[in-house]
Amino acid sequence: MNHPPTAMTAYGFNPQDMWMPVPPSFPFCPPGLEYLTQIDWLLIQQKYEILELITAFETANKYEVKNRLGQMVYFATEENNCCVRNCLGTLRPFTMVIANHMGQEVIRLVRPYRCTSCCCPCCLQEMEVHAPPGIPIGYIKQLWDPCLPKFALRNEAQKDVLKIIGPCLTSSCCGDVNFEVTSLDEKTVVGRISKQWSNFLQEFFTDVDIIGVKFPIDLEVKIKALVLGTAFLIDFLFFEEGGGGQRLGVWC
Repeated sequence: MNHPPTAMTAYGFNPQDMWMPVPPSFPFCPPGLEYLTQIDWLLIQQKYEILELITAFETANKYEVKNRLGQMVYFATEENNCCVRNCLGTLRPFTMVIANHMGQEVIRLVRPYRCTSCCCPCCLQEMEVHAPPGIPIGYIKQLWDPCLPKFALRNEAQKDVLKIIGPCLTSSCCGDVNFEVTSLDEKTVVGRISKQWSNFLQEFFTDVDIIGVKFPIDLEVKIKALVLGTAFLIDFLFFEEGGGGQRLGVWC
């Protein structure tokens, strides 16, 4: 599959990467989300930034999103400015642009500045998910809990549809860290967001993260996009380092 080089190389991505074949469009499916109809598993891999290795300067995060076959599905780029990244650290607000093989934006994540501690329940984390840009398809709301990190996934009508619950200890120094995607009553696990411990030396010297996302293949495509968006929020909250913030190893 040939791709226009300018759209991807401008963001530091290789236009020669192997991409997932473009699926057919579906009624009532936002343009660009057709890929998710055929997927029950995604791997989000942060791109290596040499500048962060040799300096304390926090650059904009970039990610590759791949399927089980290692084919690219999307690429994602953080948009904000260097002052925000290096002064606010992991608490920084951002717009995350998720684009397809043509460099066209298909999903936009909008994260405002919020507190991160469970001890401050009046200003918890939230994120809007747009597909296409400018059209909200759902919201991610952090739920107050004194022991565990919890998030509610809400549809465009602000109705809760799923929850995501993480462990109290989120350090990934010796194994995977799992955030379970559950039903609203928290009794049924339907998916998982997992921080994957890949290589000790890489993790020690860089903050390059690998996140696995699993959900039912027949889950509504917009809800899949919400789960994907939550994976980026979780990455920033618990596994990202740099700038003026520190990642959380223990929830409270």
